[in-house]
Order: sequence, then structure tokens, then C-alpha cells
Amino acid sequence: MNIAILSRGYHLYSTQSLLKAGEKRNHTMEVLDPTYCRLSIQKGKPILYYHEEQVDDLHAVIPRVGASNTYYGSSLVRHFEAMDVFSIVSAQAILDSRDKWTSFQILSKAGVAVPHTVFVNPYLTTEQVDTFEDNPIIIKLLEGTHGQGVILAKNGKQAMPIIETLQAANQKFVLQEFIKESKGADVRVIVVDGVVIAAMKRQCKEGDFRSNLHRGGSSQSLQLSSEEEAVALKAAKALKMGVCGVDILQSERGPLVLEVNSTPGLEGIEKTTQKNISKSIIGYIERSKR
Repeated sequence: MNIAILSRGYHLYSTQSLLKAGEKRNHTMEVLDPTYCRLSIQKGKPILYYHEEQVDDLHAVIPRVGASNTYYGSSLVRHFEAMDVFSIVSAQAILDSRDKWTSFQILSKAGVAVPHTVFVNPYLTTEQVDTFEDNPIIIKLLEGTHGQGVILAKNGKQAMPIIETLQAANQKFVLQEFIKESKGADVRVIVVDGVVIAAMKRQCKEGDFRSNLHRGGSSQSLQLSSEEEAVALKAAKALKMGVCGVDILQSERGPLVLEVNSTPGLEGIEKTTQKNISKSIIGYIERSKR
């Protein structure tokens, strides 16, 4: 098959891992930088050019869409879908997962446990902050990634000036309970085609509460409990994702889904678990195109 990875980073670990996995399975692999894709509809049909060459021979695409490029990236994926090209994650799933509040609404409808979360109403801010009593509050921008746009306030009094500043800047954000017992750790689970492929526990560095490896956190391979596995699979299904990374907090009331990532990084978890996730993704494409 002809498979394209939609990525602006040809030399990034994830891109190279996917390229090698596809080539080992004798597929024709290439990397398309979304920056150089031109989308159009001509005579009622979706047409796509990469530089000056028309793209009309692909069987599948693997989106590696960055958070700063969500709208255009999802539009590009939707264009491929209109061209009847298979994508491991749909345009709508990318949009739904990138908006934290939207994803929490979808997860809650599916019965997936998530932390207490509030979408801030500027007319009822004080009342909403009061629902957290005197406990720590996490303030999250709706579209932040890699721990960016996430602030921990010790209590409502400390949170209010931060909230007011974000409101003055017209930022959209949510308030979320701080799960103290997780002790700055979370669990990253990779789900491919309804199956858990790998899982690791990430621990924040000293002095931080964010466990992202990009921010200096550490990781170790993890055997999930049956409850954690079930929650991860349920979350992936709720957001209709063939491939995703599910982030889970281990709380006193059971596993809580913190986020579902449509473009999970592969370097940290492949190196930590020694699992070939890219191979599983290529296998998913092969099964879907039979």
C-alpha cells in the first residue's frame, strides 16, 4: 500500500519509527508536510496537491498533527477522507480530543470517569471556584499540550487572579480538581484498534506537578489493572479513535481519564516499554484496508 505520514518533522522519532515499520512491511511510505499541501474542490471533487504534484494514489494516512495546527491539520485529514483515503484517526476525533471540555463532555456521556471539571462561566466564576472549597485547583487552557497552559493554584483565593487574567485575555479554560494521591504521576496507555498495546507510568520531576516527559518527567513500564485497561478502551471508543494515547490518573476512587491524545508521541513509550507501537499501527491500517 501507499501510506503517507502527515508530519512537519521528518526527522522526529515518531515519524521515523512509523516510516521504518511501514517499509519493513513492504509498504511504500512517504512523509507529507501539511505546510505544502494545497486543498481544493474542482468539479465537485476533492483535489489535493503536494507542492505542484497532485496526490491521488494514497491508500492511507497517519496524521501527526501538532496542537498549533489543529484546524488546518484536521481539515487536511477530512480532505483525505473525502478522497476515500483511510486515516488512523478521523478529522472529527482530532477536533474533539484537542478541545479538553468537548472531550470531557463526550467521555462523561459514555460513562468514563474523569476528575471534577468546570467550564468557566465569566458570570458565575466565584460560584464555580467555590465548588472546589479550599482545595487546590488546576487551571487548564482548552487546547494546551505537553503540560503547557496548565497552572496549579493552592486554593480558590490564589486561583482568582489567574482566572481574571485569562478572562481578560479572552482565553478559554477549565478548572479541575487536583488529585493529590496521584503524587504527580499519571499513566499513559496506547490503544490501537481497540487493544491496549503499551502502558507506562510517568512521574513528574521534583518541584513540578506535570508528569510530561517533555518537561523532564521519568517513566517506567506498567502492567495495567483490569479496571485501568477497561477505562482506557472505553475512552478510546467514546472518542472514536483507532489510535490514541489515553492519560489516566490513579485516584482513591479508581482510574480517572485526564486526556485522550489523537497524536501521542512514540519515543518515550516505545523506549520505556520496548514495544513496537508503530508496527501495531501499520497492522491496523492493513486490517482496515483488506
